[in-house]
This record gives sequence, structure tokens and C-alpha cells, in this order.
Amino acid sequence: MQLQTPVNIPKATFHIQPKDKILFVGSCFANNIGERFRDDNFDVIVNPYGVMYNPASVLHTVQQAITDGTIGSEGVDIAVFTLGTNHVYILNETGEIVDNCQKRPQRLFTEKELTIEECCHYLDEATSLLLSRNPSTHIIFTVSPIRYAKYGFHESQLSKATLLLSVNNLQSSQRHYFPAYEIMNDELRDYRFYDTDMLHPSSQAVDYIHERFIDTYFSSSARQYIEEWRPIRKALSHRPFNPESEEHKAFMQKVLSDKQRFLEKWT
Repeated sequence: MQLQTPVNIPKATFHIQPKDKILFVGSCFANNIGERFRDDNFDVIVNPYGVMYNPASVLHTVQQAITDGTIGSEGVDIAVFTLGTNHVYILNETGEIVDNCQKRPQRLFTEKELTIEECCHYLDEATSLLLSRNPSTHIIFTVSPIRYAKYGFHESQLSKATLLLSVNNLQSSQRHYFPAYEIMNDELRDYRFYDTDMLHPSSQAVDYIHERFIDTYFSSSARQYIEEWRPIRKALSHRPFNPESEEHKAFMQKVLSDKQRFLEKWT
């Protein structure tokens, strides 16, 4: 008996390697996945200026990160853009799209929905900037599975549809799509996979999507890397009953030795 409708994801034509520089920009779902990469000791930048929900704000992050040196002259190897919505807020005084309203009165802003063409324009600019730094960069687009109840559920679906059509138009040999949205809505379509607000994926759901991401993009050496690192990470996070005991000191000395050997092997 089949109790799920698994999303078929073709194997990627490229692989993430252990020492790749990886950029995550986008919604809080990008934070969730990016932090799992950080936990696994990858070289990551995760939303350096805060969570960004729409394609224009993704572009603004890339522009600022290049300007201030967060993204160095060598660029990044992998960029993951997670899009939450096509809704933007325009500051009436300047006519510019803002990334954060900073709790200022709503009357100062006009809300707008970006068209498919506008979304494509902003995302194309963002990817072109990264490719100009490192022509070998691979960009992975995802659409956040988080629903926006404040728009109404029908309007939220229309917003997601605009984003899905936009990234579909942009796919190329170096611009790819990972179906996080479809995994959540087709494979995990049960409220036990949602957080208590019934809108955000649960930690278990994010873990599952993260594992599907690994299956799709990781090289064999990247898989070995995390297999060797995770026991060390677990040991480092151990909270002893008596941290001053000789037993714990010996344990920590061994863990630190294991970490040093790991770093020497993979650096």
C-alpha cells in the first residue's frame, strides 16, 4: 500500500563539495536549511542582512554583500535563493522597494505584487552578479512552502504560483530548481508535519527536505564529510553532569583531538 506521493527529483548535473562556499538568501526557510549546513561545518553565509522574502530583496542582499565584501572577489560556489512571496512594500517618499519596514506606519508604504516578468528581472540580475564574480557558480532556486495566511490562502497560492513560474523561466545549465514547495505539499501533506501555527514546516519536515537536498546535490565526499563531522559535533554539544571531573576532561581531550584530525584531513 502506498501512503505517499513521492516527488521525483532527478540527480543534479553538479555536486556540492565539502569546501564549497555556499550562500543562502531568502525566507526563514532559507535560514532553516542554511543553519543545518552551518551545523555540518560547511562554509556558509546565511541571510547576512536578515530574512528576505521577495525577489527584489534577494537582489538587494547580493548587491550589498558584494559591495561590503561579505561576498569576496572570488564569489561563491553555490547560491540557494528561497523565495517566499512576490509581495513588496514601496516607500512612498522615495518610490523604492524596502527590505524591512522597520515597524514604521503602514501609511508610509504601498504594497505591490511583482509580476512574473519583474520577478525574473530581479532574480536574473542577482544571479548575473554572482556569475560575474565566479562563472562556475551554481544557483539553486527554491520556493518556500510556508503559507502566508495574512494574504488569504487563495492569494497566497497565487503568489507562490507567480514565483514558481518565474524560476521555471530562469532555469539553465547553472540555474536550477529544487522542489521544496512540492515536497511539503505533496509528500508531507499532513498537519503532523507542520509547526504549532499550522503554517510553517515542523523541524521534522525541514530535516526531511534537507535530506532530500543532500540526496540531490551532495558529492560522495560531501556525504563522507558530514558522516565524519556529525559524531564530533554531537560530542562537542554534550552537557556533562560534572564538567570538572577527570573523566569529562579526558573525554573532551579526545573530542578535540578528533576535531583537529578532521580539520587537518578536510582543510
